[in-house]
Amino acid sequence: MTRYVLSIDQGTTSTRAIVFDHSASIVASGQLEHLQHFPRAGWVEHDAIEIWDNVREAVGLALTRANLTHGDIAAVGLTNQRETTIVWNRHTGVPVCRAIVWQDTRTQRIVEDLSREHGVDRYKASVGLPLATYFAGPKVKWILDNVVGARQAADDGDLLFGTVDTWVLWNLTGGVEGGIHVTDVTNASRTMLMNLDTLAWDEQIVADMGIPMSMLPQIRSSSEVYGVGREHGMLPGVPIAGVLGDQQAAMFGQACFSAGMAKNTYGTGNFLLLNTGPTRVHSENGLLTTVCYKIGDAPAVYALEGSIAVTGSLVQWLRDNLGMFSDASEIEPLAREVEDNGGAYFVPAFSGLFAPYWRPDARGALLGLTRYVTRQHIARAALEATAYQTREVVEAMNADSGIALAELRVDGGMVANELLMQFQADQLGVDVLRPEILETTALGAAYAAGIAVGFWGGQDSVTENWGEAERWNPSMPLLEREQLFRNWKKAVTKTMGWVDGDVDT
Repeated sequence: MTRYVLSIDQGTTSTRAIVFDHSASIVASGQLEHLQHFPRAGWVEHDAIEIWDNVREAVGLALTRANLTHGDIAAVGLTNQRETTIVWNRHTGVPVCRAIVWQDTRTQRIVEDLSREHGVDRYKASVGLPLATYFAGPKVKWILDNVVGARQAADDGDLLFGTVDTWVLWNLTGGVEGGIHVTDVTNASRTMLMNLDTLAWDEQIVADMGIPMSMLPQIRSSSEVYGVGREHGMLPGVPIAGVLGDQQAAMFGQACFSAGMAKNTYGTGNFLLLNTGPTRVHSENGLLTTVCYKIGDAPAVYALEGSIAVTGSLVQWLRDNLGMFSDASEIEPLAREVEDNGGAYFVPAFSGLFAPYWRPDARGALLGLTRYVTRQHIARAALEATAYQTREVVEAMNADSGIALAELRVDGGMVANELLMQFQADQLGVDVLRPEILETTALGAAYAAGIAVGFWGGQDSVTENWGEAERWNPSMPLLEREQLFRNWKKAVTKTMGWVDGDVDT
């Protein structure tokens, strides 16, 4: 009896496999971290083979801990770090180089060349995105231009491209022995290569980036049966039936199905999405237009997105690079030892500034320092940076949509930090809501897969299962709130223009 759905959540720092039952409760899970490679300043890489190995091990751990076999699984959903780019040989299954991670900035020269005549919005009317190092298309071009033999192999039809969903799905369904080479509309919308209206690859943009069409996966909906697990794998015959980029999966798991609903995920970075329904909204305020989800043959639903590169990874950086604490959870009690930031502001523009600025020339800075500032103040400033950046995105979103945000649903690892959540509510001036089930990204992929095979009846089931666990109400005086934010805006301006000429750093 197939009583469960398995979700594979392949993230920026780790891979998780989670078994959900029909009530959307977690039965068991497995998780493994993978190495982060930083071969040069601005470069961030992952080993795609290590990721695939971890997927298999995480699935095995989850099934073993739940005392289940593949026969108990009705469907598999897949969610993934978006924009991270893998190019591999279709005959051997071996990547031509490490995966280039979404945070990587090595493609800045390519971006500048493509935007020289028509500006960074050259393709925005078609793809909803500005030219930026963030997206997958320029990363593919970099690989073909710089990896020895890659261009010839691509021209010969030997190479495949995919974001991480495509790589994992190809391997799950057979790899070199008939693996399915597909992606879904949400991940395709993050490549800069898909037309948002037609939901098909834009052949002119693909040609501009010098990418053979033969490398590109087929674009499918977010909820349908793409194929089944490979015969000799750990999930033989099990339908692989849901694929969503991680932030869109969180929207799905948060039941943000109505236009005007929004969620913010606090992870390695922050990603705030606003459902705009079947209408794509063109941003005039530095946001991205993206596909929110597409269920089978139903029309696509669109979203506005504000992407913030560094939030949770700033806490990780303070832990690993500066040794300020040994565990990320220690930052909250450390920050609570002081009443305010002591005048310090931390702008974590490690990969430049994402929304709403899109300034690749920015770099991180700690400002407002005096002899009074302690590590406690710096810890607090790091947490506050997440809330300030989120407020900037919300204000841009309000301006684009013409509707003021009424409340914000939140998820991700950092929402356990109650100091941050209260400060976020104070800065936004609206309630912040944490759901009962925090694993909304994995849950969203599970729902998409379960709906495709009839395990759940549809989106109404998702809405019925969603429950509020905690709510933070704004309590900070308006004058204090605005003074803090004004200083933050001043600090941001000091980070711009740092990279001058040496675009690789």
